[in-house]
Amino acid sequence: MTLLDSINSPQDLKKLDVSAMYNLAEEIRELLINSVSRCGGHLAANLGVVELTLALHYVFDSPRDKLIWDVGHQSYVHKILTGRREQMKTLRQFGGLSGFPKIEESPHDTFNTGHSSTSISAALGLAIARDLNKEDYSVIAIIGDGALTGGMAFEALNHAGNEDRDLIVVLNDNEMSISHNVGALSAYLNRLRTDPSYSRTKEDIEAILKRIPGIGPNIARAAGRFKDLVKYMMVPGAFFEELGFTYIGPVNGHNLEELILVFRNARRMKGPILIHAITEKGRGYEPASRNPDLFHGVGPFNIETGLPVKKAVRTYTEVFGEFMVERGQQDARVVAITAAMTSGTGLTEFARQYPERFFDVGICEQHAVTLAAGMARAGLRPVVAIYSTFLQRAYDQIVHDVALQNLPVIFAVDRAGLVGEDGPTHHGVFDLSYLRSIPNMTVMAPADENELVQMLHTAFTLEGPVAIRYPRGVGLGIPLTSPYQVLPAGRGVMLQEGQDLAVIGIGRGTALGRELVERLAQLGINASLADARYVKPLDRQLICHLACTHKYLVTIEDNVVSGGFGSAVLEALQEERLQADLLRVGIPDEFVEHGRVDVLFEYLDMSPEAIMELIFNRWPELVQPQGWELLKFGKN
Repeated sequence: MTLLDSINSPQDLKKLDVSAMYNLAEEIRELLINSVSRCGGHLAANLGVVELTLALHYVFDSPRDKLIWDVGHQSYVHKILTGRREQMKTLRQFGGLSGFPKIEESPHDTFNTGHSSTSISAALGLAIARDLNKEDYSVIAIIGDGALTGGMAFEALNHAGNEDRDLIVVLNDNEMSISHNVGALSAYLNRLRTDPSYSRTKEDIEAILKRIPGIGPNIARAAGRFKDLVKYMMVPGAFFEELGFTYIGPVNGHNLEELILVFRNARRMKGPILIHAITEKGRGYEPASRNPDLFHGVGPFNIETGLPVKKAVRTYTEVFGEFMVERGQQDARVVAITAAMTSGTGLTEFARQYPERFFDVGICEQHAVTLAAGMARAGLRPVVAIYSTFLQRAYDQIVHDVALQNLPVIFAVDRAGLVGEDGPTHHGVFDLSYLRSIPNMTVMAPADENELVQMLHTAFTLEGPVAIRYPRGVGLGIPLTSPYQVLPAGRGVMLQEGQDLAVIGIGRGTALGRELVERLAQLGINASLADARYVKPLDRQLICHLACTHKYLVTIEDNVVSGGFGSAVLEALQEERLQADLLRVGIPDEFVEHGRVDVLFEYLDMSPEAIMELIFNRWPELVQPQGWELLKFGKN
């Protein structure tokens, strides 16, 4: 039996001495490596917060005290310590443990997170509610240095300092060197500034000075100015102090004794406090420590080598990255912008070859979009590569700063549709709905990787804003055709002619449509198949042709049905006064859980077999029931 086997709640952790907790930390790292190597997930960040998480749960009393993990991708250790150790083998699997905090999963998960820079706002909200309800508990936000680049975090810091409520922010900084920032002087200052007797003495001296007649207030003000001068010279957190926080740090984020002492003292202090902890991403696993970016979010990998278990077919992201390098060589006006996702969006090689034309703005999607608008206004051709779920955060900038001025900004919308194991905070299932409603916007979705490069090529020929959304993961293995072709604006393409039924796919929906049509053919149903290519402008000529020649129409998209591609087709049919019967297949009006994409398609009735059942339930006259039953049970 390992030490970890005895930890079923944070209360069990409190029974250990510090030396045993160091052994526990190594067992946790071993569990993390084994679990993520099988299921994939966020490894480097979790390896870096093991001691930090142990110290937090050792000092504070979760769930009474509230821990809020920014983004939440570093909460695996928190899950292990709060009764979910055995479920780690189900991490990110359908019906299993979420890769992010989830209030439905445990009372220890205070707030659902998944997007960056939200923790301090949520924590302040909890602290205000606590005070208004006259309750007594600690609220702690744990935010990384990357998440702190997001503007929302600074808005929250500004408000929290003004509120002056009891609130602890732990800044997990995994980019600075521990040896450089943590030494005897820093440790001494931390102990001095977190000692309650220091705070009381300072307050007592200021009170006495203010009571001296005549010169008291002047001396008090002079003492305050002298204190500020010393602070600016010796304390690296003057910025946070000016925002109204008591700054503590830097502290060694892997030294349990130091962390426990600081957390205990901070718990007794009043007002907003920021604790600056220095940690090492990937600590304890050499491949992750050497390449923390690669192990930030990783698929299944070989523990011995650290190499991923990878399919031979290239991903859509890789195809996009290769196109950008090629386009950057041809056109000096091309610039690439991303929001802290250089490798995730496939721009690593572009950044290496054209560093002066590559801009990683940090976790600042709003700034990224308006920055691109400024560049486009001055004649450059910016490409903004952002995941679909994160582009939601910049909706106003797309409308106000890009589309309103009809600027030629290209949005490479990666991870569109269902993304699988990252779950509801990361599924990119809203972009067709929120983009197609914007004037001047062109919206495309490729059916395969070859169509992706043709769309990217086409986008550079258009003078207004263009969004191209494509899925996570590998393509279909379709060879890329060269030279690239300009796809006619607002025109889809017929892939197969039939007379019984028309299937119109967009993006990944086209591949699903192809499988559907093949299965229908086994029942003697001759269906047409069209690849819409464009959501906006919609190919009305194609839609009208299919509606006039087919009684039944089916649209397939991996976007929410509400306001998506199928809705666009339905609107077009109504405006053209056509009476075709339309079945819209897509994501229902719910947040979809995590799991493999193929499993999620089954769950959502979006597999080819499930769509067939929807079709026959709606239009039973299309097939003899016994034929469908035979096919369904594999007896055809």
